[in-house]
Amino acid sequence: MKKITDERLILRNLQHIKISYIVQTTGVLGILGYEFYKGGLEGMRENPLWIVFILTSVVSAYLSMSVSVEHEKEIKKYKKSFIISMVVLTVIVATVAYLTSITPNFGWIDGLILGAILFICGFIPVYYLYRLRMKQEQDLEDD
Repeated sequence: MKKITDERLILRNLQHIKISYIVQTTGVLGILGYEFYKGGLEGMRENPLWIVFILTSVVSAYLSMSVSVEHEKEIKKYKKSFIISMVVLTVIVATVAYLTSITPNFGWIDGLILGAILFICGFIPVYYLYRLRMKQEQDLEDD
């Protein structure tokens, strides 16, 4: 099979992939909506399509991050941006952990565990953006 080199055909192929993705996502959401209607939130989350939907959303978000970094008009200072993001993340995590620990039927261990999970889940995209911006600046310095 020959590789497509015509830019018009590449663009049309990408548009077809986009339309297929929209149809697929709509179908998955429809099935999950039906499961939610029939079995509630637990019934919806038991369906394996829930994992596929969450995984697809995460991959799509990471791919969008790499495009958005390349599309930024001015080069952001990646170290300053990373520090600000880490401070904001830490404040959010500390607040949620504290509020969880003072909630009835929850202890400080529950708050600590939830805070650790939130910190890890927030740190990964912040660090990914930091690496993308650092790589972009290094590429511009090389050119």
